[in-house]
Amino acid sequence: MHLDTRLRLSDPDAFYEALIDMHRDLPDSESQIVNAKLILLLANQVGDLDVLREAMALARSGAATLDGAPGAPALQ
Repeated sequence: MHLDTRLRLSDPDAFYEALIDMHRDLPDSESQIVNAKLILLLANQVGDLDVLREAMALARSGAATLDGAPGAPALQ
């Protein structure tokens, strides 16, 4: 199986809003813990180490840029 980078969210804006709401009013240290928990939960859902490694490499390759900026990984 390979990482599917096609946009699969039916409502990306609603997802982004929910993600922001998850962090609302949290200090940075707690926000980082929440991110780590979410990553582990989603990694368990994916369940395929090769796909997870592919996602990690793609995320790291654009770590210093924003989506849409030159060199940023983008959903296809």
